[in-house]
Amino acid sequence: MGAGIKNISRPRLAKGGEKHLKTVALRAYSGHQEPVLENERIAEFLPMVHKIVQRVVTYLKPPLSFEDLVSAGTIGLVKAARDFDPSRRAEFKTYAYIKIKGAILDELRGWSFVSPDFNKQIQSALELSRRITERTGAAPTDTELAEKLGITVDRLYETFEKARAQHFVSINGFGEDCLAPCALLAAADTATPHEQVEQAELIDKLIAAIQQLAERQRQIIILYYHQDLTMKQIAQVFKITESRVSQLHASALFNLSVKLRQWENGG
Repeated sequence: MGAGIKNISRPRLAKGGEKHLKTVALRAYSGHQEPVLENERIAEFLPMVHKIVQRVVTYLKPPLSFEDLVSAGTIGLVKAARDFDPSRRAEFKTYAYIKIKGAILDELRGWSFVSPDFNKQIQSALELSRRITERTGAAPTDTELAEKLGITVDRLYETFEKARAQHFVSINGFGEDCLAPCALLAAADTATPHEQVEQAELIDKLIAAIQQLAERQRQIIILYYHQDLTMKQIAQVFKITESRVSQLHASALFNLSVKLRQWENGG
C-alpha cells in the first residue's frame, strides 16, 4: 500500500485556474488601497483557497459550485491580508487559513444540507447504534444498522453523508450535545491552553475509537486525516470508486461519533 501512496501526485491548479483566482481576488479587493505586501500575500496564498475548496467539495458535495466557494474563500483571503496584524505573533498562513475556511463556511451555512426527515433519521440511527454498541460491545455493521432502521444500505450511506455535512458546517456535530470527530481530527491551532488539555484527552479517546473501526474504515481515516490524501487518491490506493471511499469515510465518522458520545455520557 505504501508504494501506491508514493506514486500518487497531488492535485494541481488547472491551467488558467490561478489566473482566474487572481482576477476574483482583485475584483473583491477593488476600492481598497492595495499595499504591496498585502497584494503579495494574496497572490502567494491563492492556491490555499483552491486547496481548501477542493477538499470541501470532495467532502461535502455541496449545492454550491466550485467557483462559488472559490469566490467566498478568496474574499476571506483578501480580508485576512487587509486585517492581519503581525504584532500578535501569529503566522499569516494560519490566520489566512482560518479566514478562508470561515468565509467558505459562512457561504455554506446559507444552504440547508439536512431536511427535518433526515435529522430524525440521523438521530434514530445514532440512538439505535448506541444501544447495539452498549449491548454487544461492538458497533453494528452498516448492513445490520440499515436492517434495524428499516431502510436500504444506500439510504443509510446517504444519511451518513448528510450527517457528515452537518458535522462540518455546524462544527458541533449531531446537535449541541454531541462531539464531532472530524473537528477533532482536523483540530484548529487556536485553542486556549485549557481547551488544548481537554482536546488532548478527547483525541486519546478518539485514537482508541479509531483502533476499533473496521480495517478499511480505519485505513481511510488515517490516509485522509494523517496522510492528507484526497478521497480520489484513496480510491486509487484501494482500487475502489471515490463514491465508495466517501461512504466508508462517512460511516467511519458516524461510528466514531457514537463511541465518543458514549464516552461523553460516561459509558
